[in-house]
Amino acid sequence: MIRTVIIEDEKPASRKLERMLSNFPEIEVVAKIESVDEGVEWFTENEHPQLIFSDIVLGDGLSFDIFEKIPTKGFIIYTTAFDQYTLKAFKLNSIDYLLKPILEEDLSGAVEKFKSFIPADNTTGSQDIKQLIKKEKSTLSRVLVKIGYNLKIVQTEEISCFFSENKIVYLQTQERTYPSDFTLDELEDILEEKKFFRVNRQFIINSDFIKNIHTSPYYKVDLAFQPDEEITVSRDRVKDFKDWLVS
Repeated sequence: MIRTVIIEDEKPASRKLERMLSNFPEIEVVAKIESVDEGVEWFTENEHPQLIFSDIVLGDGLSFDIFEKIPTKGFIIYTTAFDQYTLKAFKLNSIDYLLKPILEEDLSGAVEKFKSFIPADNTTGSQDIKQLIKKEKSTLSRVLVKIGYNLKIVQTEEISCFFSENKIVYLQTQERTYPSDFTLDELEDILEEKKFFRVNRQFIINSDFIKNIHTSPYYKVDLAFQPDEEITVSRDRVKDFKDWLVS
């Protein structure tokens, strides 16, 4: 059996996830935790489970606070309505990141991913876990943006570029420009490397939207959808840029 803990401060969401997990006979939910304080106490006094499903925003803080105080020996699958915590999640033993409302197929995929990390003899230790997670490339598949009082999910495959302006990072789609909560440095770590490349300090571009590349007198990229500003490739990035184009 796979000993599993649910960390979720909303009782209906906790019950729903437990019901969904009941479809996996190999999973045994051994505890349900509702707060940071309760989580710190439980992980201090109990044997760590193999698998943890954890919401991020709890009533008394972020669940990250639990694992920063009590380093976990298990794998974490984060469940949340917000995408801006992706980078930090993958630094804390996370193997997946599910956006609410959780879909059956996404949950099944996350459980299968967890099982792929566990050898047949189930002897993986905490050091092995960290090495396995290091090998797992975490990629951002969708971004949550705010439009007035509304939230919208934008798939990264729809984004032609990310760019910074006046200390805010925006994303560009065919439809319009949206502000985001990321920095370009964070995005470099979590975007799919084969699709996205940082051409300079201001722009990260998506190869799927490249229309033309000028090489004289300097490298300049034209995208299908882009802000008014010219997109140039920094001199020190030209070689890496050309390598990326054919990778």
